[in-house]
Amino acid sequence: MGLESTATSAIEKKSAPETGEDKNGKLARKQKTSVALVKTEPSSQWKIEDSEDLYRIEGWGEPYFSINAAGHITVSPKGDRGGSLDLFELVNALKQRNLGLPMLLRFSDILEDRIERLNACFAKAIARYNYSGVYRGVFPVKCNQQRHLIEDLVRFGKPHQFGLEAGSKPELMIALALLDTPGALLICNGYKDREYIETAMLSQRLGQTAIIVLEQIEEVDLVIAASRQLGIKPILGVRAKLSTQGMGRWGTSSGDRAKFGLTIPEIIQAVEQLKAADLLDSLQLLHFHIGSQISAINVVKDAIREASQIYVELASLGADMKYLDVGGGLGVDYDGSQTNFYASKNYNMQNYANDIVAELKDTCAERQLPVPTLISESGRAIASHQSVLIFDVLSTCDAPSGQPEPPQEGEPPIIWNLWETYQSINVENFQEAYHDVAQFKEEAISRFNLGILRLTERARVERIYWACCEKILAITRQQDYVPDDLEELEKIMASIYYVNLSVFQSAPDCWAIDQLFPIMPIHRLGEEPTRRGILADLTCDSDGKIDRFIDLRDVKSVLELHSYQSGEPYYLGMFLSGAYQEIMGNLHNLFGDTNAIHIQLTPKGYQIEHVVKGDTMTEVVGYVQYDAEDLVESIRQRTEQALQEKRITLAESQRLLQTYEQSLSRYTYLNQ
Repeated sequence: MGLESTATSAIEKKSAPETGEDKNGKLARKQKTSVALVKTEPSSQWKIEDSEDLYRIEGWGEPYFSINAAGHITVSPKGDRGGSLDLFELVNALKQRNLGLPMLLRFSDILEDRIERLNACFAKAIARYNYSGVYRGVFPVKCNQQRHLIEDLVRFGKPHQFGLEAGSKPELMIALALLDTPGALLICNGYKDREYIETAMLSQRLGQTAIIVLEQIEEVDLVIAASRQLGIKPILGVRAKLSTQGMGRWGTSSGDRAKFGLTIPEIIQAVEQLKAADLLDSLQLLHFHIGSQISAINVVKDAIREASQIYVELASLGADMKYLDVGGGLGVDYDGSQTNFYASKNYNMQNYANDIVAELKDTCAERQLPVPTLISESGRAIASHQSVLIFDVLSTCDAPSGQPEPPQEGEPPIIWNLWETYQSINVENFQEAYHDVAQFKEEAISRFNLGILRLTERARVERIYWACCEKILAITRQQDYVPDDLEELEKIMASIYYVNLSVFQSAPDCWAIDQLFPIMPIHRLGEEPTRRGILADLTCDSDGKIDRFIDLRDVKSVLELHSYQSGEPYYLGMFLSGAYQEIMGNLHNLFGDTNAIHIQLTPKGYQIEHVVKGDTMTEVVGYVQYDAEDLVESIRQRTEQALQEKRITLAESQRLLQTYEQSLSRYTYLNQ
């Protein structure tokens, strides 16, 4: 039995802010003109609705995440079917069970809801367009290979005959062992050798509908040879390199120079080879993939139009066509803007299903052919929402602030010049003043390097410089338009929030490809966030930071945060990170996997289904070929040597050994 807790209901949401769309596809929020100062104290006028608007939780979080009356984020794992949990209270309850931060919370009900929504959308489209075929989705194992998640996915997918897609031999091994759903499909993608192909064919004897997708022309000969040796007729597909290309970061994964797939001449060659081997009737599926995170629906329309023509042409060549696999690409709206920006999408799941079903039906009707079973490999859209990464702030480093003291008689002219500039800054001259103070600072550094300015005088210069920047920043926040040369000022003045996290382990796409994930505090949301900050992780790497955040208009370089109070917890959440991040994380600085807790909603609150403990130091050093016992023995020998040389006391040596051994058995992250 799992442990129970009381659920907290979500508050009702306000309507979306008034918006328009700019030439880059991002929504342009009407400019705010009410901010008068760089605030350090929260306003009593701040409301929960202001936090909803600021962090865009309605855009990216609906229907799973919202804010309750206590100012805490709530999660509704079953979407709009009811029941919610207070995330702040949940984290505190898990900490009381000796589960340390950072922790990855997986909500299995969200996974189930995403599968049901995807199937419902295709069912609705099929009914709307009188499509005589069916939909059979598959989940790409590469998206998140964690055992408990795949087991849940297979279980939740059974009512829909939901299958799996394998892109490698190890993933094929997982899929064969776990997929026990009658009628579900097993799509076999990726590079293949003879062993891969034979295993897939033999799985037919276990009742699996394993479809081997030919992605390299060399695989045709391997399939023919394996079929002859085993006496098994395979079910085959071909992956086509469409001329249609996606948009954004993954747009080049399609087209003539794509990594996978056959060109049109190669498809014809494969058809001829299969026909000569009396296996043309084994060719039953057409597959294509135009990139992950497709942000624009017109790309989907163009791709399905081209693919449907290839499908009917293959049927006319004698292939026994029965399936069309539209691949992955169904996007996630990470920034909530509902645009064709790369971190968003300008369509919903129903639009996606409608366009695929309608186009394919029309094409098959024109050629008087039966419509195929539709397949999609939607991984990101299914897995992203189900996990939330929670981490805490350890400390902060703020930019210097406060009013400086006026210069004293005898101080260098440069200090007097800076002071006069500071006093004169106003809404009319703030841009000119910024250039002046920047020049004065550079001048001061040059004088210091030449030995003309003393260290204490340089300190005075920098205090006044930062005070000028603070004053100028307050004015820029009042403006409808911020000049280009002042755009960096917000980032220059930002606080650094040191967080208990490794970006490389838990959010590698932030570092590697500038992926945006929604990040926000999970509590204090009834209080105005008066700080602007970037996040610095625990690693000793300058890239170990997050300084790009979602925004309605574009991308923000700072995140609005509350003041950090030492000794009081301040929790942040990273959302929509359930796809790809876990398996792609690395051991930079030997920070290992985080604690992962699987939560299921119950009538009484919630149940903890599984706890997957994060890596210990013993485990991570083992990954790089160190033996923990050898390390302990090395320290023991060195303490004995130090004892003999009287450089350490017996009590000190024992304390060192005890601390060393205990540390090896503990979590790689910091304890607060």
